[in-house]
Amino acid sequence: MKQRREQIVELVNSEGAVSFAKLKVAFPEVSEMTLRNDLKFLDQARQIVRVHGGAKSVEVVIGTDDLFYKRSTRNMEKKRQITEKAVKLLRPGTSVFLDSGTTATELARVFPDESYLIFTGGISCALELAHLTQSQVHVLGGQMNRFSLSVNGISSVKAIENVNFSIAFLGVTGYSQETGFNCGVEDENELKKAVVRKSERVVALMDSGKVGIVNTFTFAALKDIDIVVSDDELDPETKDFFQSHGIEVL
Repeated sequence: MKQRREQIVELVNSEGAVSFAKLKVAFPEVSEMTLRNDLKFLDQARQIVRVHGGAKSVEVVIGTDDLFYKRSTRNMEKKRQITEKAVKLLRPGTSVFLDSGTTATELARVFPDESYLIFTGGISCALELAHLTQSQVHVLGGQMNRFSLSVNGISSVKAIENVNFSIAFLGVTGYSQETGFNCGVEDENELKKAVVRKSERVVALMDSGKVGIVNTFTFAALKDIDIVVSDDELDPETKDFFQSHGIEVL
């Protein structure tokens, strides 16, 4: 039992957040009741944080994501798969919103040097986009979030009031059928919702580990998302569910 619980903590810490479905796959010989008891014990011991649908690392601060540099080293292969698919959606001569976050930063790193009008609230994204010579890059103003290396707040929302995006790439902290696409920071959530309203096509950049994770704020329902770009481990049930609601899955 002790060894299993240590393995659960190690998995949660390495992923940042783990859905209960993923825990069942990781420990197939253990009953659901036993796993739930493990999570309850580990939560009470303050080794993890239980959330609806799974668990988070204790490194995750309430109301924020954990530190950017820690997240940037996780799931690198999944991020690579997502960015390889997402970059194919870009069309020169269009306006693009690029969200903050580690996956968005990876997309910024491979952004083609062609004619784009790019808006971003991600400080790390802006640094990666600095290599572009043919694009105009606009960095939104606002208060800096040191955890996600982003700027947000009322200034960010106002900055896009008169902008219409051809395509928007939004990061996802968690997704469930009940709560939709969500994140853990209210100001970032408000910016994401504003971008959804101003975009012709909305793309959710979501690795498979985010399925079943519920955070505090919902920024989009199924009807708001046009495309979900995920890694090759997205479970067929979730993929079929998205497609049944008219969402393209890459």
